[in-house]
Amino acid sequence: MEYNFGEIEKKWQKRWVENKIYRVTEDESKQKFYVLNMFPYPSGAGLHVGHPLGYIASDIYARYKRLQGFNVLNPMGYDAYGLPAEQYAIQTGQHPEVTTKANIERYREQLDKIGFCFDWDREIKTCEPEYYHWTQWAFQRMFGSYYCNDACRALPIEELIHRFEAKGTEGLNVACSEELCFTAAEWKAKNEKEQQEILMNYRIAYLGETMVNWCPALGTVLANDEVVDGVSERGGHPVVQRKMRQWCLRVSAYAQRLLDGLDTVDWTESLKETQKNWIGRSEGAEVQFKVKDSNLEFTIFTTRADTMFGVTFMVLAPESELVERLTTPEHKAEVEAYLERTKKRTERERISDRSVSGVFSGSYAINPFTGEAVPVWISDYVLAGYGTGAIMAVPAHDSRDYAFAKHFGLEIRPLVEGCDVSEESFDAKEGIVCNSPKAGSESDSCILNLNGLTVKEAIEATKKYVKEHRLGRVKVNFRLRDAIFSRQRYWGEPFPVYYKDGMPYMIDESSLPLELPEVAKFLPTETGEPPLGHAKKWAWDTVNKRVVENEKIDHLTVFPLELNTMPGFAGSSAYYLRYMDPHNREALVDPKVNRYWQNVDLYVGGTEHATGHLIYSRFWNKFLHDIGVSVVEEPFQKLVNQGMIQGRSNFVYRIKDTNTFVSLNLKDEYNVTPIHVDVNIVSGDVLDVEAFKAWRPEYANAEFILENGKYICGWAVEKMSKSMFNVVNPDMIVDKYGADTLRMYEMFLGPVEQSKPWDTNGIDGVHRFIRKFWSLFYSRAGEYLVKDEPATKEELKALHKLIKKVTGDIEQFSYNTSVSAFMICVNELSALKCCKKEILEQLAIVLAPFAPHVCEELWHTLGHDTSVCDAQWPVCNEEYLKEDTVNYTVSFNGKARFNMEFSADATSEAIEKEVLADERSQKWIEGKTPKKVIVVPKKIVNVVV
Repeated sequence: MEYNFGEIEKKWQKRWVENKIYRVTEDESKQKFYVLNMFPYPSGAGLHVGHPLGYIASDIYARYKRLQGFNVLNPMGYDAYGLPAEQYAIQTGQHPEVTTKANIERYREQLDKIGFCFDWDREIKTCEPEYYHWTQWAFQRMFGSYYCNDACRALPIEELIHRFEAKGTEGLNVACSEELCFTAAEWKAKNEKEQQEILMNYRIAYLGETMVNWCPALGTVLANDEVVDGVSERGGHPVVQRKMRQWCLRVSAYAQRLLDGLDTVDWTESLKETQKNWIGRSEGAEVQFKVKDSNLEFTIFTTRADTMFGVTFMVLAPESELVERLTTPEHKAEVEAYLERTKKRTERERISDRSVSGVFSGSYAINPFTGEAVPVWISDYVLAGYGTGAIMAVPAHDSRDYAFAKHFGLEIRPLVEGCDVSEESFDAKEGIVCNSPKAGSESDSCILNLNGLTVKEAIEATKKYVKEHRLGRVKVNFRLRDAIFSRQRYWGEPFPVYYKDGMPYMIDESSLPLELPEVAKFLPTETGEPPLGHAKKWAWDTVNKRVVENEKIDHLTVFPLELNTMPGFAGSSAYYLRYMDPHNREALVDPKVNRYWQNVDLYVGGTEHATGHLIYSRFWNKFLHDIGVSVVEEPFQKLVNQGMIQGRSNFVYRIKDTNTFVSLNLKDEYNVTPIHVDVNIVSGDVLDVEAFKAWRPEYANAEFILENGKYICGWAVEKMSKSMFNVVNPDMIVDKYGADTLRMYEMFLGPVEQSKPWDTNGIDGVHRFIRKFWSLFYSRAGEYLVKDEPATKEELKALHKLIKKVTGDIEQFSYNTSVSAFMICVNELSALKCCKKEILEQLAIVLAPFAPHVCEELWHTLGHDTSVCDAQWPVCNEEYLKEDTVNYTVSFNGKARFNMEFSADATSEAIEKEVLADERSQKWIEGKTPKKVIVVPKKIVNVVV
């Protein structure tokens, strides 16, 4: 029987679906294991060979755990909302739902061909109302909650209202946008709108004024990772900074818990460090600075209050509200011009750019420690969202302050007299020149003696002084910002919000989901409203609890609905919980089901989600834990980041101003321009010239200067991208070699976590291996070879050596070395002409996670009625790995001369006797009596003559 991978793979993919082999239900008799891939966005281009890398890695692990007896949940679905589908809709007029559905069908078709063990009964799509019902529900719960710092958890907003009614803000310790102070009587005297505005200051989901990346051409706010060099990643449109009132999530309230949670998860240290840096915890002091000749004052946050004696200027963020108030008339024009330039730069660009820019406000601030007046500058290296949006600059002890001071000729004052300050002297991590015990000078201006203290002691002494003298307060600060949760787009989850007297109210929970309406256009309206402004039927009837036509709005019982939609991360922040119970119409997840699956045991995805997605989903899960929905605080227990499969690009070389192309090794003789060429018309770097002519119309009449009758292309390893024509479609690989070959080859390329180039030149070897594995069962003539006979020691040794190796490799995700081990084992068994059922049955089980189709076929030929997926993972028997004999190198006077085999339990005396009796030894002894014989057990025998 010939190995016909095409027929075999289609046959088993069909049977797996018909028999629901991968369907999983809660089973209390089995230990659970939850495997999850990061939510894919279905693009129109479909999958390329880089996309399945993580899916294959997690699929192998899921199959392995199932074979070990675990009840494995391995679901798949689609993050179906997003800007690409909407942009395509704007360009073509086609509804984004149509293109999204087509893209999903294409993805599903490709995924099915590769043979994943996904439970498709649990498939979810974020664009379906049945799914985003629960995203809207979670948002409503966040709106109805506040974060209590004393309880370290979210609590119902009604409890805060009761508190205000009883005590006002007295003794209040909660997360908020700004510190407010009022009595119970003052609270009760306020009208409904005023009270709602105050509550907005505390809600976990709230409306707030924030600086955003606004793209006028796209008519929407963009996240930092959607902006590159001041333009939108998609379309290359200009992006500016703009202050907008929009929905936010108070992620910052959970900053400490997000930090603490990292100690409980099995993630790489580098990934944890990335999260810690993003959260950015720092302890310090908030200090008040008064403005000279004014009753104004402002607050700065510093982690090094002991360096306040070295302050020589202040810096405000361009977005700070203080800029307008502190800018003097004679500096107004210069400041406004600077602010206009800054609007075109994202925060990410400002953080990474080390160039210096700024402008003087004209005002001076008074240092509360020294009484000195220092100039107040404005610069984009200070960010409004971190700290207070204002800093005290200590150029002698901070590299960015130093660069700014040098650029503008400002004073640089060391804390210790005689300390030499230069750009090279800064500590790379701390930015501190002098950690001398004399952290403070003895000048008359000093009001706090820090001499003789260590830096740590000086910091604590200064913080104590600030607190005692009411100059400010001691505070823990975080770099983590609240998440902007509004997008001015159509294709996203609608907010379940209507507006009464300008304030937001939630629609009735029983009326969820609020479904996305039809619109005539997907662009913003002529008056600048989001695309939902085009909807004719987008108003909320509070009496009948339904959506009605806009003309019925009376602001008495019928009110306008929110026009923004939720961002992309809304649907992907709790999808792992919905997979547990995807068809539940009464709850996000049934408590009993959640208690069984708990959280994700293995999460696989790219490093590009190390901050945004992982921060937001961890926050979301902690909130759901606070309100009793999620049973575990951390959603992802173990996380593996797969590397990127890079493309191997090919180039042709066109002679300038001609349509003539010269082969690689002749190009230096001409003035040429390298041009990317489709890798699918190149084989082994040799161009198919006829296919090239047919590839694009402009090359139909191309001429070629060949070498040895061939056109040799240049090559480079680059990101796999359509623009570089180096995208390899997995369908082509599956059609030519089979899905099992694709799966094994992707794992064979290198460690899962590392990036590596795709090169089809090596795929033949993996395909030959599978055919060789098949030949252990069938001869070339189609004869079934398997015999039910006892295995030999050599056969058992080869098998159990493989079992031990692959078991360890899978646990460590070292799949590339597993593939090598499979090849070695099959070679050994082939050499032994092994056809024993005892061996081949176990071999099929071990190989099944990697090559499920061929193993399923052979498993059934071995006489099994059940799936190989339900077999039992074999355990290595160390007894079979013990060596019966040991090969010793025999040396004379330290020089190796020949080798001898001895029984593994032979004594040193027996080995010595046999070596000296061997006729080959006589040649090297030359009739002499050996002085001594040294036997190194299991290694070497050295005869000293």
